[in-house]
Amino acid sequence: MRKRRAIEARMRAIAERWGYEEIKTPTFELAELFTLKSGEAILEEMYEFRDKSGRHLALRPELTAPVTRLYVNELKMAPRPTKVYYFGNCFRYEEPQRARYREFWQFGAEIIGSDRPEAEGEIIALAYHILKALGIRAELHVGHVGLLREILRAAAPNMTGEHLSRAMRLVDKGAKEELRELMRTSGVERGRIEDFIHLIESRGDSAMAEVRRMIAGDGGAEERKRKHLEQLEQLLEILDYYNVGYILNPGIARGLDYYTGMVFELYEAGDEHKLGAQRQICGGGTYRLAALFGSREDTPSTGFAFGFDRIAELFQNGEGLKEPKVVVVPVRERSRGDYTVIEAAIGITTRLREHCTTYLDVMERSISEQLAYANAIQASFAVLVGRRELESGRVTVRDLETGEQEQMSVEECIEKLRRLSE
Repeated sequence: MRKRRAIEARMRAIAERWGYEEIKTPTFELAELFTLKSGEAILEEMYEFRDKSGRHLALRPELTAPVTRLYVNELKMAPRPTKVYYFGNCFRYEEPQRARYREFWQFGAEIIGSDRPEAEGEIIALAYHILKALGIRAELHVGHVGLLREILRAAAPNMTGEHLSRAMRLVDKGAKEELRELMRTSGVERGRIEDFIHLIESRGDSAMAEVRRMIAGDGGAEERKRKHLEQLEQLLEILDYYNVGYILNPGIARGLDYYTGMVFELYEAGDEHKLGAQRQICGGGTYRLAALFGSREDTPSTGFAFGFDRIAELFQNGEGLKEPKVVVVPVRERSRGDYTVIEAAIGITTRLREHCTTYLDVMERSISEQLAYANAIQASFAVLVGRRELESGRVTVRDLETGEQEQMSVEECIEKLRRLSE
């Protein structure tokens, strides 16, 4: 928990410096909130039930829908863009895997009210910057589902809306053989099928060359494709301004119909692959959900969510986790039966707790037992307080790593620990 709290604190601090304000939504929501967004099939993956009043409720499986509901209900009059972040637990009924649990945590951010490349660039840069601040190496893949849908429509003009949505889900899963079969049954020529497969397999500069080659067409469809391409090019230019490294990946589809523009995913980088097959640590994009949840205006949004548990698995940077622990050791003289030393020890402990984690014996143990406890909890220092210290107005500070000790005033002790805590 100490590690997780340190990660959470850094994430919050960065989001707030970028102008995002925290919001909180209920753990329970109406199940309809999620079936409206993702379809009835998601019920199989959710903890959902009827309450005593017969309402169909669910533990939230994610936070995009609750945040949009909160915006529609409470924040429509807020200045735009409305920039928010959140941190909360979510629940999915699926087979647990490494860093993929039935109860898991998400940290995310949203810009509500804009789908301009500037907003998309900022949201990606924020996610990228958070990982950099945590010392986590990640690989950023960027795509554009609006452009991909238009290219697919042009390649498969006879494909129905339902089949088009299914095809996008297959792209997202990387199920290329199933995608080929679906396109064949929709009457798409083999050459066009292979061109589309080649597009979603391409990366980087070759991907952009493929995109430009495939936007040829006629009528309004061509205009829509060119508009999406222009937005994508502007976004990539903005990412360059932010010094954010990326890989253009047309094969990112996110698998959900409500995404309308940019999509991106961040993956664990490096050769170790601590997360195994579950390498994705962040995902997001531009979407429109407000109208689905009752808003008269179809407000655009762009955002992301981190898989916080996966971040915790990857986090190795111990800075901020090594605040010195101090154990104040009352040196009692039991035969005297007075509490003079205890009174002084409590006073010193109270002052030290303003600056660092401080323990005080509450079991009337001997000095050796107290020092053994200090070592067991990996304390950095022991501050010994006995009659000799009281008479001199100083304390004895023992470095538990080196065994060295020195006498100093309480003020000098506080200053020493304060410097180590910075």
